[in-house]
This record gives sequence, C-alpha cells and structure tokens, in this order.
Amino acid sequence: MPPTKEQLAALNRLWNVANGHSSQCRIVAAFLLGLYDGETYTFDLTSFRALDTMIFRDCLLVLEMDSNPEREIHQHLGAVNGEFEQLAAAWGLLPSPTLN
Repeated sequence: MPPTKEQLAALNRLWNVANGHSSQCRIVAAFLLGLYDGETYTFDLTSFRALDTMIFRDCLLVLEMDSNPEREIHQHLGAVNGEFEQLAAAWGLLPSPTLN
C-alpha cells in the first residue's frame, strides 16, 4: 500500500526535527536511523516516553508506513547520498555492536 499524504508529511516533519538541536531531536534521529538500518542502529522503544505527543504520533504514522514499505525511508526523503550516516555522526549515534 502506498504511503498516505499524512504519513509522508509526518516523515518530513520528523526529518526536520531530527536535524534540530534538542534532546527530542536526538531521539527522533535515533528512531529514523532504526528504520533506515535497524541492524546497524538499534532503537530503544522506551525512548518514545521522552517525546511530545505530536512527535510521538508522527513516529507512529511513519512506523505504520514503514511496516510494509514500497520504498525505503531514505528514498521517500530523497536522502540517498549518505545523509542518514551524516545524521548519525552529528548526534554521535554509533552503530550497534554486532552479536557474534
């Protein structure tokens, strides 16, 4: 199923938040990175507790959109040139250790 206008709008709002400068921004960045590459960037669901209600609702819309994707999250954003890796570096969000 293609994403709704509301889901795409929520994704764009979250991308803008993730590139901001507050503690909520870091959490949103971690959430988006988890959707982008969940094996590399894990996301602790309890982090949602620190988000304002509207930002949390946007996360839920995007999570629903990404549950059965036609396109990857970075493709919806047009972020195909390393922008997610730059976001991770900007927030100091390091890849999760591998379990071997």
